[in-house]
Amino acid sequence: MAGQLAGQVAVVTGAGRGFGKAIALGFAREGAAVTVTSRTRAELDAAAAQITAAGGRALAVEGDVTRPDDVERVISATERQWGPVGLLVSNAGVPGPFGPVWTVDPEAWWAAQQVHIRAPFLYLRRVLPGMTQRRAGRIILVSAIASRLVAPYLSAYCVGKIAQTRITAEVAAETQELGVSVFAIDPGFVFTGIAEETMSSPDAQRWLPGMVARLRAQRDSPGRDADLARCVRRCLDLASGRYDALSGRYMELDDDIEAMQREALEQRARS
Repeated sequence: MAGQLAGQVAVVTGAGRGFGKAIALGFAREGAAVTVTSRTRAELDAAAAQITAAGGRALAVEGDVTRPDDVERVISATERQWGPVGLLVSNAGVPGPFGPVWTVDPEAWWAAQQVHIRAPFLYLRRVLPGMTQRRAGRIILVSAIASRLVAPYLSAYCVGKIAQTRITAEVAAETQELGVSVFAIDPGFVFTGIAEETMSSPDAQRWLPGMVARLRAQRDSPGRDADLARCVRRCLDLASGRYDALSGRYMELDDDIEAMQREALEQRARS
């Protein structure tokens, strides 16, 4: 399948549904060989089947993003099947727990950080040696608008997303002379499986009734999935290499990345 990502090898985590699945499909349509991974085998098989039915190349590898052995297995299987990984989208996420810091289950709160922080760290640590050696690679962390907000009763999510944008900036600084670009994005607002989990949570209903109402409205909206296409477009743009000057940045869908690119190049020229 020809396209702007022809010859590229991509890994997308949390790819059995929602944003991750949409990104994987978009990458495959543009010619990338894509490994989809998550903990749910049935969802992965369905995603991979959809990619291959459309003429793309897909490999489904079940795994837990917080377990080093699983991360190693996913990347090693990808390398055996397709070759070196040149694109990584770290998308896996969890919504809760919800509530005041002094009431939430500390184990649940910490488990959320394992997904938000440990998981991308493990994947970064696994793919960066090869990318830096080849001086070629692009990485996208799917963060959220929560990374720049103070949202009471949503501390686990906000802290995790803030950490994702910071590690994006740190890795970009460390790899700026090594041919690797790293970006963080807000994917937009879509009624995904995570949204369903949030809306159904008694704690979210108690502490975040406004957010639950907004999710319910989005579920019933004719345009409930509109941001999926916008998110895929943003990921394709970043994966293309046209916006490498924005490495280290966090971006939202309404951001004018053309203007951001011009500003970044002007700053670089002045320095």
